[in-house]
Amino acid sequence: MLPFTYQRPETVAEAVDALQAGGPGTTLLAGGTTLFDLMKIGVASPSRVVDIHRVRELDHLGVANGELVIGAGARMSRVSAEPDVIRLFPAISESLWRSASQQLRNMATMGGNLMQRTRCAYFRGGEPFPCNKREPGSGCAAISGVDGGMAVLGVSDQCVATYPGDVGIALVAFDAVVDLVGPDGGRSLPFAQLNLLPGSSPEREHALLDGELITQIRVPVTPVAAASGYLKIRPRESYAFAFASAAVGVLFAGDVVGECRIGIGGVATRPWRASAAEAWLTGKPLTEDNARRAGEIALQGARPIAANEFKVELGIRTVAKALLDVAGGDR
Repeated sequence: MLPFTYQRPETVAEAVDALQAGGPGTTLLAGGTTLFDLMKIGVASPSRVVDIHRVRELDHLGVANGELVIGAGARMSRVSAEPDVIRLFPAISESLWRSASQQLRNMATMGGNLMQRTRCAYFRGGEPFPCNKREPGSGCAAISGVDGGMAVLGVSDQCVATYPGDVGIALVAFDAVVDLVGPDGGRSLPFAQLNLLPGSSPEREHALLDGELITQIRVPVTPVAAASGYLKIRPRESYAFAFASAAVGVLFAGDVVGECRIGIGGVATRPWRASAAEAWLTGKPLTEDNARRAGEIALQGARPIAANEFKVELGIRTVAKALLDVAGGDR
């Protein structure tokens, strides 16, 4: 680990000033559960670390004006256990408590979770593996690699690294918005636009501008969000990243689906909204065949590599099972 300058602001304004003064080599520290790992393995080598865990303005949680409002500094464990979140957004609660150990959830913040970087073994492995995220233009070892955890949706010829988060899958399904603040003031951004597709510039992972930080996340309170759930398929039951996951919500109009939401994870380079599958399923009965067809539509356009061809079928089955599980006895 290389030497760095350490700052600990106590207000959002001070944090923004520190980011701006530090320049490109400056990194925010929230819970530290991702940054410390990256620094220890040499992937991240910031010249300045701005520790924002004492910024009380970022640590809030509640329902107001028809929205769930989550401060970027709120701990994942707190959000997952909040009664209003459990009642109004089961998929958000479930995605959080399934995402990591209790110890990590007690430390990790919501804003930090949204900004975590991929767990691609080639990205984190360093030399001798080329990685366009780590060193633009060097190549992508994962494309011809042996890691079955790579993405099949949203990939490019430059990168197939999977987005690692869980709660982001629920947020993209239920129209979350992130509020940002930077040197030029505040702005809001649909969560679906926060993470960028790799394209030809996989080193650019998010839409934050220089000097910006996330202050809070807002999610509309809707009936379909209250009728939701999160399914995570992983190599072992606990403390593992998803091979495939789905955050879904289903409302019925009589015997057919009146409204549904589908977000999928573990298979894409960013949180993935399956809008075409939602539109196809709406107005149809939620049978096993129709649930599977929705999964097939959700995975259309998949581009697997040799090591992860199984993810296409797994993703289809995950979406189908999540829909049927959430519908339960109401079908």
